[in-house]
Amino acid sequence: MIAGVKGPASYFPAIEKKYGRPVAEWKELIRSSPLTKHMELVSWLKTEHALGHGHAFGLVAHTLAEADDH
Repeated sequence: MIAGVKGPASYFPAIEKKYGRPVAEWKELIRSSPLTKHMELVSWLKTEHALGHGHAFGLVAHTLAEADDH
């Protein structure tokens, strides 16, 4: 884990290493999905992209929080 990074972003290095895609690419997939609800997106990442629950949850939480900030 990167020192000082907390919350969902603390998973990002492990996600990139384990699944071989940059976080920016995962976020773009989430944003381009027709799904909009948090747990629907988590389930979709788990089912369609074989992400673990924690990784999927963290990516979705971080991506949706960014959308709320704009």
